[in-house]
Amino acid sequence: MLRSKRIKALFLAIATGLLATAGAAQMQPINGGTVMASVERLRPGQYIWVPEIAPAGPMLVVVNIATQRVVAYRNGVPIAVSTISTGKPGHRTPTGVFTILQKAKWHRSSKYSNAPMPFMQRLTWYGIALHAGNLPGYPASHGCIRLPHEFARLLFEETDLGMTVIVTNQAPALRIGADPVAPALPAGPAVWRPELSRSGPVSIVVSGADRRMVVLRGGVEIGSAPVAFDGVIDRVQAYVLQDVVAGDYRWQRLALPGEGRAAVTPAAPDAGRFQGSDPFRRALAGVVGPGTTLVVIPDSLGLGSDLARPAAVATEALIENDPGVAGWLEDDQVTTR
Repeated sequence: MLRSKRIKALFLAIATGLLATAGAAQMQPINGGTVMASVERLRPGQYIWVPEIAPAGPMLVVVNIATQRVVAYRNGVPIAVSTISTGKPGHRTPTGVFTILQKAKWHRSSKYSNAPMPFMQRLTWYGIALHAGNLPGYPASHGCIRLPHEFARLLFEETDLGMTVIVTNQAPALRIGADPVAPALPAGPAVWRPELSRSGPVSIVVSGADRRMVVLRGGVEIGSAPVAFDGVIDRVQAYVLQDVVAGDYRWQRLALPGEGRAAVTPAAPDAGRFQGSDPFRRALAGVVGPGTTLVVIPDSLGLGSDLARPAAVATEALIENDPGVAGWLEDDQVTTR
């Protein structure tokens, strides 16, 4: 008996070590350049995870069948991207706007030979879910959205029941804003609409390509303005506002994947570098405070309306249908709304 326990403990230690190694190998750095370039470099099973860019706020997940990528947003800011595998021909993954109906760390499919579905997040009552699985580099599932194992675990820990998941099939784009229905505020002159979201964490995104600043509160865009700065933005930078003392804004630089330890030393963005109009800056000063995040990106913000709510998905288009909902509800490992 003792020998058996030791063997089990040894296997557990080896498995844990291998899992940690695999997770570290899959997590990819942002080594400079645009966010989209980093995304395109990802190979099957790889992902980027930087939740510290936006530590609080509502979450949104966008699954893109065309690119076989998933992007997670928090407070309107992209915090993670991963390779995925969606439905293969004859078993398509339905597009549309969904919410997380159930969550279970360990679940097995009652339809497909008791197949494991770790870190399952159910999107439909007809069997579509996000879960950890094999990623061969192309659509290969029976309709579910497979994620790298470690990414699935990380995402599972951050999401809540009822969170919005958009499944789309379109060309790649970087998006901000957590509202899947409301269109972005118009580009051009400064816009300030704080009544669109009266509370919640504040994030500021500055686009080097657009030379524009967007302000989000509670994941909703409340303001936008052109900005002027010297030089070229060639990599992603992130800051969090630590304190405001007598008009002095004290920002802390956040280390992103691929950056050295020096990146976490206190660093204040040049007060004259990212400037909008004076009225806009005065309005902005009224909503920022400790915890506000500032993300500077080389990419275009890609604001547009192509993530507007799609037409309802017909029930018959949904696949991977389990024999009945009862089996899910009887699973004591499943959390339901």
